[in-house]
Amino acid sequence: MHYSKKLSAFAPLRILFLGLLIAVLLGSCATTADAQGPAILNKQDFKHYAEYFNRMEDENIAQAIPNSESWEWMEENIPLFEAPQENFEEMFYYRWWSLRKHIKETPVGYAMTEFLVERSYSDKYNLISCALGHHIYESRWLHDPKYLDQIVHTWYRGNEGEPMEKLHSFSSWTADALYQRYLVTGDKQYLLDMLPDLLKEYQWWVDNRQREDGLFWQIDVKDGMEESISGGRHVKNVRPTINSYMYGNAKAIAKIAALKGDDAMAKEYEERAARIKELVQEHLWNQEDLFFETVKEEGGFAQVREAIGFIPWYFNLPEDKNPYHAAWDQVTDEGGFMAPFGLTTAECRHPDFRTHGCCNCEWDGAIWPFATSQTMTGMANLLNNYHQDMVDKSDYFTQMEKYVESQYYRGRPYIGEYLDEKTGFWLKGDQERSRYYNHSTFNDMIITGLVGFRPGPGGRFEVNPLVPAAKWDWFCLDNVAYQGNIVTIFWDKTGEKYNKGKGLHVLVNGVEVGHAEGLERMALQMHH
Repeated sequence: MHYSKKLSAFAPLRILFLGLLIAVLLGSCATTADAQGPAILNKQDFKHYAEYFNRMEDENIAQAIPNSESWEWMEENIPLFEAPQENFEEMFYYRWWSLRKHIKETPVGYAMTEFLVERSYSDKYNLISCALGHHIYESRWLHDPKYLDQIVHTWYRGNEGEPMEKLHSFSSWTADALYQRYLVTGDKQYLLDMLPDLLKEYQWWVDNRQREDGLFWQIDVKDGMEESISGGRHVKNVRPTINSYMYGNAKAIAKIAALKGDDAMAKEYEERAARIKELVQEHLWNQEDLFFETVKEEGGFAQVREAIGFIPWYFNLPEDKNPYHAAWDQVTDEGGFMAPFGLTTAECRHPDFRTHGCCNCEWDGAIWPFATSQTMTGMANLLNNYHQDMVDKSDYFTQMEKYVESQYYRGRPYIGEYLDEKTGFWLKGDQERSRYYNHSTFNDMIITGLVGFRPGPGGRFEVNPLVPAAKWDWFCLDNVAYQGNIVTIFWDKTGEKYNKGKGLHVLVNGVEVGHAEGLERMALQMHH
């Protein structure tokens, strides 16, 4: 069947396939472990990456899965990706290989670290909650759910049944992340079991960070964003970060409550989300700068565009209309956020850009992968869910390409804390603390953004690649665990790479369920 008619962002999900029905009848009761493996790619073809990464370094810190077991772990747990642009492919495997380093065994179950080296300000087991949302978004694609199941439980229940002492040391979008994970695994029971923990956490932020007007404040450091232009280490500003996170968490809790059948709770949290959205649009949108900006404790805008102004789109918060779309004009502007090695954390034209010195965690312009992953996830949402003409697929691809290119140091794959926007030099590159810094996502963006596999509720999913047609003649994402099934997505412009027909193809458990002539959106439905 050919579905060459392009679907608009909000087209009804109307493409149903008999093949999918058959595929899922075969595989619906199977766990991911029972489902068949990859349909197109061969796992062994990618083993050389793990072997190279193992040779590349001195393994001076090993946690639950040492380098000697890295490939065995990857073989069992990760999706596979093949692309004609080798650095994209290499980085995909490198990021899984380095993520694995941070899985740690503790007396209360698995945990995930941010730094491999011990940090003085960390919690028990060297844990830091700052990037927990990123850890969940990235790790939700692992085949074995036990890692993330336990990592989250360690944070929320690992302190004699209570949350870890420093769970609230940093702003959190965990409720949102866990709902997004549920869309991948379909494990409703785990999500409902976490609901009381998430409600308790939400209330903590209300009690400790909400002002009388309903907006939330935060200190830069507690957002993991020290030395910014807009604030400081002790300033209680109203920031787009925490307000967007609380919106995302409220929306997620409403959806979890609906899954539970608690209509009153669902309604309450929908109303909370709607109120935050209204406040953010009314008070954090600077109409002069056409940007979501920080509002100072004493009132008035901080008068600087910062990457945190894109975070509302990470949660699809802004209305789909002007003037909000205009903010995205800044990602293609060299006076805005567009630099040779990626997206800066503050606008390049600002007089205070990169004025805070170096190497004490400045967020005054240098590129932080933490922020890049938030902005790029927001940009993918913009391209999928909004009608705008500020950015397109080629802008997304350009930034993904820079993100890939930035993750090298001395010619080898490397992920650290932050880097110089012009030279690509890692600012703490020679410090042991910076190596394998687990503070961002990359593979989640390859899966949901670049290849465009976007899971939705009720077994609905979309495939909408953000690869410009002229860029790659072929690519394949395979072995994706999705609700007990294995999804494969491949593009073959000529039909000669995979010999399974031209165009874009989607398979579930090896059975084709969707096909399009070009790189365009397909809406599909799983049947249970």
